Amino acid sequence: MGIVKVIEVIATSEKSFDDATRNAVKEAAKSINNIKSVYIKEMKANVKGDSITTYAVNANISFEKNA
Repeated sequence: MGIVKVIEVIATSEKSFDDATRNAVKEAAKSINNIKSVYIKEMKANVKGDSITTYAVNANISFEKNA
């Protein structure tokens, strides 16, 4: 039985909040293994004129760390 650790990351996308979340998991997976879940704490969109230019998420990613 391992323990679960949590890291907090911020990720962005020009497409959607969903894509920003996928980017968060994809980047985190480059340096950690056994990702179990992602919890979106906050969402933010940057706007220029009348259009959204970027989507951002502040996410907690949990992963199992074997003892």
